[in-house]
Amino acid sequence: MNHNRRIPTITPCAGRCSTTFGDHVCRGCRRFNHEIIRWNSFTPDQQLSIWHRLDSQLDQILIPMLPHANLVIVMHFLESKRVRLLESATKGRKLYHALKLCEKNKHLADESGLGLHSQQIKPVWQEFERRILSLAQASYDFAWLRADGMRQHLLQPMLED
Repeated sequence: MNHNRRIPTITPCAGRCSTTFGDHVCRGCRRFNHEIIRWNSFTPDQQLSIWHRLDSQLDQILIPMLPHANLVIVMHFLESKRVRLLESATKGRKLYHALKLCEKNKHLADESGLGLHSQQIKPVWQEFERRILSLAQASYDFAWLRADGMRQHLLQPMLED
């Protein structure tokens, strides 16, 4: 009997999908609804492209919000909690996972390396969620406008005939 347990692949899923309720951008992982639906059919390069966009957003929001974070301690903290990350995970992604753990367990704040006290976790998390969702929604809106602009540009010659 094989006792090896299959480890699931790493996905951006945060386990609280809001696209099932009609959101175009998931409030949990911040992927676009079509990215969630098609995730398993994407090539590794397509998945990596989505990871890069999400990590870039985390960098943009969390690095300035956590100026006293010590990345070496954060990494030891994540390893001790057995958090799996892609090798290409950015500083923002690492800070996100540490903050997410502390949001669920405030008593972990001192050992996390985030440079926050336990009473700071909830307000920082709430502000992070507000900012990151706004950025993700703006990214979706921009992608939609760009795609619509390309569609109109491509259809223009047909409409002129």
